[in-house]
Formats: sequence, C-alpha cells, structure tokens
Amino acid sequence: MADDDPGPGGPSHLPDPNVTPWIIHLDLDAFYASVEILDNPRLKGLPVIIGGNAVRSVVSTCSYEARAKGVRSGMPSAEAHRLCPEGVFLDVRMWRYRELSVRVMDIFKRYTPLVEPLALDEAFLDVTGSIRLFGPAPAIAERIRGEVFSETGLTISAGVSTVKHLAKIASGHKKPNGLTVIEAGREMEFLRPLDIGKLWGVGKVTEKTFRGLGIDTIGQLADLPQDYVVSRFGQGGLHMWQLANCLDPREVEPAREAKSLGNEETYAVDLDGQQDLSRELLALSVKVAARLRAEKLAALTVTVKARDNKFKTHTRSKTLARPVSSHGELHRLALELFPHDKRGPWRLLGVSTSHLVQADSQSAPVDLFEASGLKAPKGQDKISEAMDAINNRFGPGLLKPASLLDRPQNIPKTPGPQNKRK
Repeated sequence: MADDDPGPGGPSHLPDPNVTPWIIHLDLDAFYASVEILDNPRLKGLPVIIGGNAVRSVVSTCSYEARAKGVRSGMPSAEAHRLCPEGVFLDVRMWRYRELSVRVMDIFKRYTPLVEPLALDEAFLDVTGSIRLFGPAPAIAERIRGEVFSETGLTISAGVSTVKHLAKIASGHKKPNGLTVIEAGREMEFLRPLDIGKLWGVGKVTEKTFRGLGIDTIGQLADLPQDYVVSRFGQGGLHMWQLANCLDPREVEPAREAKSLGNEETYAVDLDGQQDLSRELLALSVKVAARLRAEKLAALTVTVKARDNKFKTHTRSKTLARPVSSHGELHRLALELFPHDKRGPWRLLGVSTSHLVQADSQSAPVDLFEASGLKAPKGQDKISEAMDAINNRFGPGLLKPASLLDRPQNIPKTPGPQNKRK
C-alpha cells in the first residue's frame, strides 16, 4: 500500500467523484423474536410475540409466524391476542438483545470503520474503500451474513446499492435471510415500480394522501413536477421526491452520537402514592444510569415525563452545572422534577437524559455531591461498576438497590418507547 494511501475508509472520508460508492444496509431478521428462539429452540416455528402480556402492552416485534396472522410491531397486545390467541407472548429482554447487537456490530467493523447503526438490529456500511481488500460489495455482504450466522446463530438480510436509501429498501426486499443487489446504473429500474409505501420516510398518513392523489408507485411520485410536490407537501415532500428520483447524497455517518438516553414504562395498574412513585422512578433511574455508564457517558440535562390516567402528559427538565451518571443522582433529580402539584393517578413514567458528554472528559468529573459541596459516598463508583458487571453477565435486576427488593410484583409493567436512544 502506498504511503499516501489512507486504506479502506481512511481518515479523510471524502467522496471521489470518479469512484462508484457502494453501501450495504444490513438488518437482522425479527431480531428480538429471533434471539428468544435462539435461546429457547422449542419456540422455533411458533408465533413468538415480544412486548409483554399485560393489558396495556404493545408489541415490540414478532416472529414471521406471528406476522402471518396479522400481528405487527406497535400493535396493542390485546389486538395481537385476538389475531393470534395461540401466540407465545414474552417480555422484552433488552440486556440480551444489546449483548448480541454488540457482537454483530463488531463483525461489521471487520470490513469497514464506516458503520452507521440505526438501531440495535440494523446499520449502514460504506464499503467503497474495502473492495480492494475484500472483493465486490455483494461478496462483502455475503461474507458478513455468513459470519453473523456462524458466530451468533442469527440470520440477517442485506441490501447493496450505490445509494443509501436504496440499500435500505433493498435489504427488506427478500426478507428473511435475503440479499438484494442493485447494480450501478439500474437504480431507477428497481425503484420506479415499487409501491409508494416502500419509500423511506413515507408513513401511513402520507401514504394515504399519496394514494388519494392517485400516486401508488414510487415512479409516479418521481414523475410529478418538483414545484407541485413542494407546494403540496413542503420540504418534507421535496425530500421524498428527491428519494423517488434516487437523489440521495447522504453519506454513511459512523460518528453519530446519542443525543439522549432514557427509559419509560406504561403501567397496567395506575400508580398513586408517594412510595410507589418514588420506587418506580428509582427503577427507571437505575436502568438509565446503567446505560450511561455502559456507553461511558454522563448527562447535563435530566427530564421526567409523567402521563396521568386522562392521558395528559407533563414533562419537566433541569440542566445542571456538571454532568451526572449515577442512579442515585438521577433518582434525586427525578423526584425533584416530578409534577407533585398535578393530580394523578399515573399510567406512565419516564426518565431521560440529554446533552450527553463523555464521562471521562474534563467536562464531566464532578457529580451532584461535589457540585453541592457534599462528600460523595465512598466506593459509589466501584459499587455501580460491580453492579453493572454482574447484571450484564447474569441478567438485569440480579443486583439492585435495596429499596427495590420489595417492589410489588403484582403491578404488570409494559415498555413504552423504552430504552430510547436518539
């Protein structure tokens, strides 16, 4: 390799107009459900539904057997029960999904440093600079798929294209366990006949509006005058029109950082009373703090969200002089921010953090004790680290604050938009 050659995905990731870009989108198949089947092979072939079995549960994902019955992500569990009474309903095990996600992402990084995760189960890879080492982009995609299966037991679908959003569409074209390659120069040939609902960013409401205008395919949207689309749909419509015409200059962004981390839960039994509220806020704070420490982050802003039984939501935030990352600090702030002046009972609670900084940076060494002139408890950091290590290895909740030991087990909880990372 020449001295001035930065190698695959080198330090100056500047697009070369003379080089065809190659992007792979990889998406694990029915990830949460597949992990449960992997850990319990007796579930294979059964309609597995992840998201809990409580009255207010929402389906996080489900196996393809359940999808064949009409079950979909985001559907209330009550509706899923009606459509698929024989379904196997399981709680979310986020710690286990994260564990396998890390292993899969590490496989991606063997082939390029330009990896942009979109979620635990999917990512974009720019392999333009890796082709000399590993062969054509489709071959790289096949190698990755094979290594993911051999090393984790999970199947993954891939889409290969010269355009970012088209790679994402392609990865879902032959699910599950499929590979779709869109050759350079044939992007519009592939894109135009597709249903308008396949276009990245078209939700149910927009899709309904398009169909009301007689726009049923991506090609029909692409053929509309640009000015008309902008006047009818604004800048969002312009972006969709550009994608429909395969105009997508966005690059893979490997350095994307989390803007916020949080957890929230919807309760099947409404919460009322200071003891229950404090305990649930502590449980949420423990989860958020563990995630902050796992990613070596600390937060300058803490937000509490509370929704009452009339579906009115109250949100309050506080930005601190110094960042925090321990569950004790988060819990004290959550209690301070909770809307005690509002009337419950409460059906949803959430704790989230934002304005995140590296925990080991010079801007993040001091916790609330120091900021308030108090002395922090000895060994607090070591205790938290030990708790994280044991819970990561043996499962969440094995070690927890003593005040959570008597947490009622008869209050079924269901994840809302839980484990949020933005």
